[in-house]
Amino acid sequence: MNTWKAGAMSALLGALLFGCEDRNPAVVSDGATGPDAVPGVSAKTAGSPNALMRWDIISVDFATGTASAGGVASAFANDNSKITLTGTGTFRSNPGGSQAVTGGGTWETSTGSGTYEVTGFVSYVLSPGTFPLAHDNIGNPADVRAGLVVLTISYDDGSDGVLIVSCDIPGAPATVFEGVTASKGFVDYWNREAPPTPPGNANRTNFHVIH
Repeated sequence: MNTWKAGAMSALLGALLFGCEDRNPAVVSDGATGPDAVPGVSAKTAGSPNALMRWDIISVDFATGTASAGGVASAFANDNSKITLTGTGTFRSNPGGSQAVTGGGTWETSTGSGTYEVTGFVSYVLSPGTFPLAHDNIGNPADVRAGLVVLTISYDDGSDGVLIVSCDIPGAPATVFEGVTASKGFVDYWNREAPPTPPGNANRTNFHVIH
């Protein structure tokens, strides 16, 4: 079950209770066609070459329907050991050019903890999807996007790895997962921890187009 969809229902009830305005984002289209076209999303501002994007591991208050930065997300390795991450950053979705890569966060495993820094960009692929919440403390709800980004990261203990951030909001295909996976040295935390049923608050992400 898509936990964003369950959360959207919870958020809608919360919005009605608190008198919140329904702010389903208006989307635009530039008439793009072809297999990579996303209905209702402008290719000039979402996932097109040189688009500046922000990623976040987010915190969601389903009672008020509000997304904020500062959440946590976890993933498991083959032996079921766990890594838990926080994080935010930016990138440009143009594989051949300057990536404007920034960001980082914290990491914790059973054997240590610390910080990590984003060092490079591998790829970003836009997915269909509509932001389901009424309020967005990070940016404009109309600028929220689904998709998957692959970043290289460096941990403060000297190890390197890869961070994958994936955002599955309503309208995204079932093949898109919600959360993160990461590697650290030779350990691959490949099995993402699924988001809990709302009002549980963990393992959720999103992307924003930055204008």
